[in-house]
Amino acid sequence: MNLTEILNFRRSVRVYDKEKPIDEGKVKECLELATLAPNSSNMQLWEFHHITKPELLKQVSKACLDQTATSTASQIVIFVTRRDLFRKRAKFVLDFEKGNIRRNSPQERQEKRIKDRELYYGKIMPLLYSRFFGLLGIFRIILTKIIGLFRTITREVSENDMRVVVHKSCALAAQTFMIAMANEGYDTCPLEGFDSKVLKGILKLPQSAEINMVVSCGIRKENEGIWGERYRVPFEEVYIRN
Repeated sequence: MNLTEILNFRRSVRVYDKEKPIDEGKVKECLELATLAPNSSNMQLWEFHHITKPELLKQVSKACLDQTATSTASQIVIFVTRRDLFRKRAKFVLDFEKGNIRRNSPQERQEKRIKDRELYYGKIMPLLYSRFFGLLGIFRIILTKIIGLFRTITREVSENDMRVVVHKSCALAAQTFMIAMANEGYDTCPLEGFDSKVLKGILKLPQSAEINMVVSCGIRKENEGIWGERYRVPFEEVYIRN
């Protein structure tokens, strides 16, 4: 299938054929492709929990209110945001970037570029992602307003703003995964109807982690899990040319 065919094939399927299992290895490959999704500052503050064991699938489905999209699913992937890993991920990116610059940048530019990365991932990222009962977010807002008097600057820097940033990046990964699954001829359904507290308990996640999205996976049972024709708001209403 080409991209247009893949996007038209992809539907939010709510009933899967239990007689048609899907390949666990292919789902894992689709999750590897999901890591190629664009994400803010390449911080990759996400985790993908691939649920395959029957007993665990039942527990997850119960936490998702036993919707047919989960109760009939062959496998389930839970996308999780991990803001708490910002120091670890920033260090990972910085270490990679140092080698990347050494290998691919002109020698006369290497030191400056490395210093820029050290500033960005060693100081700016920790400043943006650090949390302390909202107080650090308030400090960042005040600092941004002062700097913004003299030049343009990103103003969404509160702790809640950074939470939104991480969830947006994770959602891009989830969408990339669903497109990759469609390319394999597999179906998915993104769900937001779930008990996040119960799910976090099942996955043994720390308090700081958050459930971004639950994506059920399988093969559609004919047309049972698709509600008629696909509807979209007319393109002319959402397309604005400036």
